[in-house]
Amino acid sequence: MTKKRILPPELIAECTAAHELFLSKKNELKLSQKKIADEAGMTPAAVNLYFKGINPLNTKFAAVLARMLDEPVSAFSPRLADEIAALTSPPGKVSAIGGVSAAEKVMEMIRKHAGKSLDADAQEKIAAAALTAASEAHGKVVQADFSGLKARAGEIVIRQYDVRASMGHGQVPNDYNEVVRNLIIHEDVLREKNISYTSPHSLAMITGWGQSMEGTINDKDPLIVDKGVSEFAGEGIYVLTWHEHLYIKRIQVLDSERFLLVSDNPNIRDQEARIEDVAVHAKVLMIWNARKA
Repeated sequence: MTKKRILPPELIAECTAAHELFLSKKNELKLSQKKIADEAGMTPAAVNLYFKGINPLNTKFAAVLARMLDEPVSAFSPRLADEIAALTSPPGKVSAIGGVSAAEKVMEMIRKHAGKSLDADAQEKIAAAALTAASEAHGKVVQADFSGLKARAGEIVIRQYDVRASMGHGQVPNDYNEVVRNLIIHEDVLREKNISYTSPHSLAMITGWGQSMEGTINDKDPLIVDKGVSEFAGEGIYVLTWHEHLYIKRIQVLDSERFLLVSDNPNIRDQEARIEDVAVHAKVLMIWNARKA
């Protein structure tokens, strides 16, 4: 089994400070880990991984936690407070930012707050302008390269994330994932295979690892998944967390309290899991050799 890398002391200290602040204010504010999880769009188990110091805090979670605790991010993480300030400071006070990572952060913010009212092309133009303006404020122009994000009519951009979802023994999931490249696929390819999805922006590509799904998904097969599916939605193959480890398994319902986590490889035994212990992160739609999942 892949062991989780232990965080450095300074990151553990941030997690401890955040947890202690939560404990000190939860009764006053009538908060729970579930309420924070719902606000952050994650599971209570994922929140617990932050508070336990297993996963490092990130800007998204820190911003949500600070808002719900009515405290500044700097109260538990000066590091993340500085990162957030670099992305949100007005012109003239913005730290120079550039490159694919910064571009993705800006795009994520735009899609979260204006995605329903702006089309993809408009979102990309605003993001590029924001990044250029931020860099010009420091006298250094860093052009954001969105060429890999362009898609013509009838095409969908699918981002490939650096996520290793284990198909054998589980892997502890990271709390954030870097985009490594983009794939453009024509909508007709999905339509012809009768593949439905929650939204184009919810599509992502990850890589499966291991042998437990062999025959359906081979080791290191790229997978197109729908991140908009966050709960069991009928029998299929899902990206899931079980006992704080990440898996790709076929899920079947045993009864009102249990799932059967099925390994398509006949040499690997299936596992029973309590429904409440399983957190669904995405549904696998296609293995990128044009096989429907």
